[in-house]
Amino acid sequence: MHGHDLSPIIARIKHSGKQRVAYVRSLKKNLVALLHFLDPDEATHLLHSVSAHRRNAIVSRLTKELREKVEFLLKFSPESAAGIMNVDYIEVPKTIGRIKLAALIKEHIDRTGRPPTVLAVENGILLGEFPIHKLLQKRTGHIEDALLPLPNIHYNEAQEEVIRMFRKNRNRKVAVLDDDQSILGVIHANDVIRTLDRQSTKELYEIAGVKTIEHVFGSAWEKVKYRYAWLIINLFTAFLAAWVVSLFQNTINAYVLLAAYMPVVAGMGGNAATQTLVVITRGIALKEIELKNAWPALVNEVTGGVMNGLIIGVIVAIAATVFNSDPILGVVVAFAVLINFIVAGVFGTLIPLYLKSRGIDPASSATVFITTATDCIGFLAFLGLASLILV
Repeated sequence: MHGHDLSPIIARIKHSGKQRVAYVRSLKKNLVALLHFLDPDEATHLLHSVSAHRRNAIVSRLTKELREKVEFLLKFSPESAAGIMNVDYIEVPKTIGRIKLAALIKEHIDRTGRPPTVLAVENGILLGEFPIHKLLQKRTGHIEDALLPLPNIHYNEAQEEVIRMFRKNRNRKVAVLDDDQSILGVIHANDVIRTLDRQSTKELYEIAGVKTIEHVFGSAWEKVKYRYAWLIINLFTAFLAAWVVSLFQNTINAYVLLAAYMPVVAGMGGNAATQTLVVITRGIALKEIELKNAWPALVNEVTGGVMNGLIIGVIVAIAATVFNSDPILGVVVAFAVLINFIVAGVFGTLIPLYLKSRGIDPASSATVFITTATDCIGFLAFLGLASLILV
């Protein structure tokens, strides 16, 4: 470039840099505005998804009240009970007067726009909750009569423990306590539902072999980086299934129509296995099932597989009879589908539980083994029956 004027190129670079800065500033401004419409716990969850540097810059631009709450919540692990708690509560002594309590509730609503959870304390220790609807119903008598017990959990407990507590107690709220038993926050049923929704999304991404950090508008390189390993593993399992098919090459040559129904057998078995896998994986995430208590679930999944296999098998048999005028082929396909549904129930239940017992994440690894089982055993059953009956 010696001897040439570089000023146009430099000007374009500077202009491009200014555009990027303006875009980042606009994005930051919009995000700050958005956070002011969210509850502090929701705002905190959103801030966990940005870098620490940007997070600090955004938090510094929040209003004083929201900033204090968010900075407090950011101290805790997002995977802990404190990570999903909110701080919309007030502490009052159990002997508080009705007029004073009403004033505190009104002040909180005026300040936040939301009614608070009213917690009764004594010497800083939680006694229970004054539900607002109970206070409204009970306008006479002692205010302590409206006090209800409230479950509590240590702030550092895992979110799975919170979910288990809500499932066990069916309470609408759980108090989060510090090491000294003082109150740090409150978890509502809606907080748990949002957590379950996020876990479900994560499980679905992992089952598909897609990382949750991969964004929908991510670059092509991200698509490659986060997916190629599972695609390579699936390629080897596909070769295994192809080898099983090659064992019956003479059967396929003698009865070419078999090739048209092979995807039906494999596809239906794979779909049935995926359904079972999702149910079992969710049960594992919620601590409902493990290998030692899997027998009832296994029986139910296999029984359901038999019933669904009979339904789908009859439909396939009718289709083969109507479209190919070959009822014997229809019976072979139907039995192969039934066998593959049973395989899907067995492997879809046991493989994720076994992997979990070995310390391996079943959501991200079980699908490879289950698909291999349904493909290989499905083809073996289908082509093996065809060799015995049709050829």
